[in-house]
Amino acid sequence: MLDTAYLSDLLNTHHAAAAAKVQEFSIGGHAFTFNSQPALMGVVNLSADSWYRESVCLSTAAALQRGRTLAAQGAALVDVGAESTLAHASRVGPAAQNSKLLPVVRGLRESGILVSVEAYQPEVARACLEAGANVLNLTGTESSADLFRMVADHEAAVIICHVQGRNVRAVADLDFGSDPIALLQDYFARQIELAVRQGVQRIFIDPGLGFYYRNLQDSAVRVRHQMTVFLNTFRLRTLGWPVCHALPHAFEFFAEEVRCAEPFFAVLAALGRTDLFRTHEVPRVKAVLDTLAAF
Repeated sequence: MLDTAYLSDLLNTHHAAAAAKVQEFSIGGHAFTFNSQPALMGVVNLSADSWYRESVCLSTAAALQRGRTLAAQGAALVDVGAESTLAHASRVGPAAQNSKLLPVVRGLRESGILVSVEAYQPEVARACLEAGANVLNLTGTESSADLFRMVADHEAAVIICHVQGRNVRAVADLDFGSDPIALLQDYFARQIELAVRQGVQRIFIDPGLGFYYRNLQDSAVRVRHQMTVFLNTFRLRTLGWPVCHALPHAFEFFAEEVRCAEPFFAVLAALGRTDLFRTHEVPRVKAVLDTLAAF
């Protein structure tokens, strides 16, 4: 049971980390002040396999409308993807992804909206960055150096996701050890060094809490892991870069009220000092963060 004793012990054990500051930077002319104000990233899914139906857009027009709505609701970034991360979902080749992604990237950028593209294949990343994407949401581990170089060449930002496997669609069991934060710190330190060496100047790190590892299918185990990482996020900020979290759903607990799950997890993520919240529920999460800020 999460209680004040747990939170107090967590802070006392890692007191120095609680004061960590991260780098602040601008993306596409928009200044982000992560140390004083977190930001929101809305979601547009272009795959019919994506289960969060409120975010699914099956035409360019629908995707552009949702993207503009998310921006109006308070999203500083809109994340677009064309291949679901669900284990049973169909895999989509680079050409098919680009045919869906590129018109949406161009349309949102023409509307002045900052765009993040979820990708792990160089062909998709390159095409979307050339079309104006501001952020590469990198959900794979292969060709990392080449992908980081593309990001640097386009003066974009990258979200480095923690993935144990070739990409998020090719994962098995998750090794999270006795202290998952120590494991994450080691992974991100190596990836950050590689990205900086390739010239990247704008970096987010994402622990990848929404990915479908086999040994996290038990709801209690998965949610316990997610909650632990959320509350320990401030320890990851000692790496010097802002932390992005994709807010999960815990359908087994929330059932018909599943749209309330992301706002709930947003509270835990905010307590842990998350800098960028990736959410399907922008207005709900924004209300939560605004309320916490008013305390």
